[in-house]
Amino acid sequence: MMRSMFSSVSGLKSHQTKMDVIGNNISNVNTIGYKASRTTFAEIFAQTMSGAGAPDPNTGRGGTNPMQIGLGMNVNAVDTLMGRGSLQRTDNPTDLSIEGEGFFIVRAGTEGTPMFTRAGNFAIDKLGNIVTAQGLNLLGWQKYEIDNEGNYIFDTQEEIKPLNLYEDEYNMNKRLIAAQVTTKAVLSGNLDATKAPVGGYSGSAVGTASMDSLNDDVRADGTAGQDGIPDDGTSNFEPHFIVPLTIYDKLGNEYKLNVNFWKNFVDSEANETSWYYTVTGAGAEFETEEEGSSASGYIKFDSDGKIITDDPDFNVRQPITVIPDPSVGTDEFEFELNLEKLSMYADDSSVKPTQVDGYPPGSLVSFSIGSDGILTGVYSNGRQQPLGLVALAVFDNAAGLQKAGNNLFLPTSNSGDFNRAFKPGTEGAGALNPGTLEMSNVDLAQQFTEMIVTQRGFQANSRVMTTSDEILQELANMKR
Repeated sequence: MMRSMFSSVSGLKSHQTKMDVIGNNISNVNTIGYKASRTTFAEIFAQTMSGAGAPDPNTGRGGTNPMQIGLGMNVNAVDTLMGRGSLQRTDNPTDLSIEGEGFFIVRAGTEGTPMFTRAGNFAIDKLGNIVTAQGLNLLGWQKYEIDNEGNYIFDTQEEIKPLNLYEDEYNMNKRLIAAQVTTKAVLSGNLDATKAPVGGYSGSAVGTASMDSLNDDVRADGTAGQDGIPDDGTSNFEPHFIVPLTIYDKLGNEYKLNVNFWKNFVDSEANETSWYYTVTGAGAEFETEEEGSSASGYIKFDSDGKIITDDPDFNVRQPITVIPDPSVGTDEFEFELNLEKLSMYADDSSVKPTQVDGYPPGSLVSFSIGSDGILTGVYSNGRQQPLGLVALAVFDNAAGLQKAGNNLFLPTSNSGDFNRAFKPGTEGAGALNPGTLEMSNVDLAQQFTEMIVTQRGFQANSRVMTTSDEILQELANMKR
């Protein structure tokens, strides 16, 4: 009789524990990144009244099963269910969720113990640190290199450190992006073939000179003088077409240039047409190696209107040296004027710069986080630059992690060790989904069902207790 009472007591305690777990799950139904728990039971060791008996083949007597009376039950396990919760879109740039395996790595400052979370509701403090609501720093990488194709490659073998949008030991002040000097300018488009070539001698213009009216002294060999262009290149003939171009020196100072084009010669058989160009602008001097203090040159087209690129006297990749005014405070620099994408057809002139590198300095305006975990800063000069890379941790047995409160987990001997971090989307780590948060994975309908079952289990065990008490009362009442 006492066994039934103690069995019911164990049942009451175990169902109460399960109810505690259910209550905690329901209370966290809207907690970001929460992982629900599940309670399972197991019977306690049973008292054996008699052991099993083997059958006797000689006498034909059958065997007997053991007689055991159970001593109740207890909680077998409280498991953490690591299934992914549904996503909530917030469009907040610092909100992140993980599509797949992995945990964000956070730490209290630079010396704390790493902890792990699926809650991606991060914020930016006044120093530029990416932190949790409790002030823990999000960890990742900030050291990178630029490959030959201009891609940013982060060194994921380096130690992970707190991510900061404003500065770090590798890139120093990230609120400003340094200027980049112009090294190339590519022009593309059409030069109008219907334009009449300029002509004359030493400054006397013929304005509408045609191939027939030019005398034999006019030539297109790249020399100045009696070739349809005066020695100074600009004094007597208005350019047929002017292309504005903006370049930058090493300090980010801006220079607005004009590339001026003249059609200056068509050969007697109309197989080749040459154009003369000059580069002019204010605030600096311009020169080429061939022309010295004059930044000018010649290009030539064939009868199909295509530019000729294999004639050394008609350079389509002209190095232009820019000598800034001494008061600017920077030295000369050189950029390549690339004209090989020009054409000459009977259509309006449409030459324009299509690829010009170099830019002025800029200040950080905004940032974004990609699915690959790269934080990209957007600057006032239109440039973009990486600010860091979010790191993720992956465990062999994520269910073996220990809950530490505040949506945090700690590794245990059964979860697997945290040896190194991974880039999102690689080596088993899930990709990031910026602007979303992973909600609790608690299934409310299931929790209510479990609550009903648990309530009935508790109620049934309490009935065993009261019935056993009544039987004992009857036993006590037998002696009057």
